[in-house]
Amino acid sequence: MLGALLRHWQAWRDAHRIARHAIPDALWQLTLLRYPFLAQLGAADLAALRRLSSLFLATKEFHGAAGFVVTDEIAVAVAAQACLPILHLGLQRYDGFVGIVMHESEVVARREVTDEDGIVHAYDEELAGEAMEGGPVMLAWQAVASSDDPALVGADAVYNVVIHEFAHVLDMQDGIADGVPLLDSPAEREAWMAVIDPAWEHFCARVDAGEETLIDPYGAEAVEEFFAVATEAFFIAPKQMQREEPELFALLSGFYRRAP
Repeated sequence: MLGALLRHWQAWRDAHRIARHAIPDALWQLTLLRYPFLAQLGAADLAALRRLSSLFLATKEFHGAAGFVVTDEIAVAVAAQACLPILHLGLQRYDGFVGIVMHESEVVARREVTDEDGIVHAYDEELAGEAMEGGPVMLAWQAVASSDDPALVGADAVYNVVIHEFAHVLDMQDGIADGVPLLDSPAEREAWMAVIDPAWEHFCARVDAGEETLIDPYGAEAVEEFFAVATEAFFIAPKQMQREEPELFALLSGFYRRAP
């Protein structure tokens, strides 16, 4: 009885949120035109994505940094792309954070690294996005907007900073960024690592050999980055990825519960 009442209340709450944050038809169509990989979804998935995007907008808080104004167009573009990976997983996958900080352009962050001799080296790093455990997620709008450029080819054509950073959010859901998202059991985790670790090592060898790869070569930096850029390719260019990385494609297809 209590379970039924809770489900009824949750359905009422979600319907209320969707009504309050309904995405106008014109804005939704504009978003699909700008990001064709979204428009390639089937009718049922498109309707589910629009609904999930409204719930995302209702539960997350956008903040413009340094006077940057987050318009409805920007918020919907981010929401639709962020919700694509969780379309069949559920919005609860993003319960661990609330804030999304939008910058107009890339951000310069001061970094420090300690070498094996204990010497600290400081350097500047330009960031188009960054996801931190517990939030917020930072995104540079210029990088988000550039991902719909039809002139891009190869790995550049599957570049998508929103999907990349929200893949990191999924990766960190179990408390650590290691290329392994939250799974249902230790056995599933072991099975995941049995695929992604050798796939990453093979990918690194290809990058070191100077081969062209569909997946962004940045994935050779670390296995957690490999998971993020592989997720970009999975959603942006699924057919090409399935041909180039069939085992990795099957792994991601099982996790995201879809075969694009």
